[in-house]
Amino acid sequence: MRIFDYTDLKTTLELLSRPTQKQEQIEPLVNDIFADIRKRGDEALAEYTLKFDGASPEAIKVSSKEIKEAKKKVKPELKEAIDKAIENIELFHASQKIEPKMIGTMPGIYCWQKGVPIEKVGLYIPGGSAPLFSSVLMLAVPARVAGCKEIIICTPPDSNGNINPVILYAASVTGVTKIFKAGGIQAVGAMAYGTKSVPKVDKIFGPGNQYVTTAKQIAAKEGMAIDLPAGPSEVMIVADESAEPAFIAADMLSQAEHGGDSQSVLLTASKQIAEAVKKEINRQKENLSRRSIIEESLEYAAAIIVPEEKDLVDVMNDYAPEHLILSVKDPEGMAEKVVNAGSVFLGNYSPESVGDYASGTNHTLPTNGFAKGWSGVSLDSFLKKITFQKVSEAGLKKIGPYVELMAEAEELDAHMQAVRIRQRTKS
Repeated sequence: MRIFDYTDLKTTLELLSRPTQKQEQIEPLVNDIFADIRKRGDEALAEYTLKFDGASPEAIKVSSKEIKEAKKKVKPELKEAIDKAIENIELFHASQKIEPKMIGTMPGIYCWQKGVPIEKVGLYIPGGSAPLFSSVLMLAVPARVAGCKEIIICTPPDSNGNINPVILYAASVTGVTKIFKAGGIQAVGAMAYGTKSVPKVDKIFGPGNQYVTTAKQIAAKEGMAIDLPAGPSEVMIVADESAEPAFIAADMLSQAEHGGDSQSVLLTASKQIAEAVKKEINRQKENLSRRSIIEESLEYAAAIIVPEEKDLVDVMNDYAPEHLILSVKDPEGMAEKVVNAGSVFLGNYSPESVGDYASGTNHTLPTNGFAKGWSGVSLDSFLKKITFQKVSEAGLKKIGPYVELMAEAEELDAHMQAVRIRQRTKS
């Protein structure tokens, strides 16, 4: 982990530049694979699965027999943990339901909005370096709560053509309707355009690496709805003298093990804390199974010594972290100053891991600064908000003159006529 003294906002943000490839370097590959998926469907999907995942499964779709066998392989205590996580995630997302409320804007004019489930959703579940079954919970549970009719999953198989049993178990208990053995760009393409096996969906969800993120963004350009640009993961920790260096180090390491392109950042006014955290990172990483990935990620980790709180808040909000941990004396007070973040964790006993798995909030969040304009996945992500209005004859008489004047000013005679013709005296 590098340690820097704060100089100015621009220089600091340059130091914290995310370790990502430029999108234009990835786009040609995405476009080529998408074109091939559109042309050859399942055949192309199978070839890319062999090329990128080294697997050649007998069938793209996971069978009911495979799911049944997978359930037997999951330990009872893990099933219990998953069930508790599902309970919390369902409770939190169900609380986001809003009943339609009819508003009378004028006498005889009534307007309301209703959330209608997206019928077919496709969930991308990463499974390359780690079987991220938690993403199944975070996406399938709110989809089920929202009332989506079809919930499909695409996830990469291992070299033997199998899906991790825990992913299959999680899918089976969260309402997933179909599971397919496909990962990466080709999986996004299959869900965006459809193949003989994989149905075309109405919206694509899920985290992934830079290739998956770019694929989702290109699909969005072509009309496919997506949840958000969720690329390599990141955490920012704000710490004062009340923080525990060992806790901070553990949080930074948990972020680093996601992948070599993950980023962990510490903001603090104390160089002593930064040095203590660095020491703890070096001590704790020795016993971690994904040490090689962690060490690659730590090349991008940084601690910035920011003496003034105003400057610290500016860096925090300009960086717009996916995960923000506030390890300070008054986390609630600091939280009031947060305007850009995916998810915020308050206090020394709120590790990011809790949100990643089981507290109830969603872990599919905007990365790479997109938290300035995007929200994380929520119940609303699985709903279309449709507005309704009903105007009575008396109501039209009241609002009609205003509409006519406005339509005339825009030189849209037909708009004006659509109101006027209804107000003619009946014969």
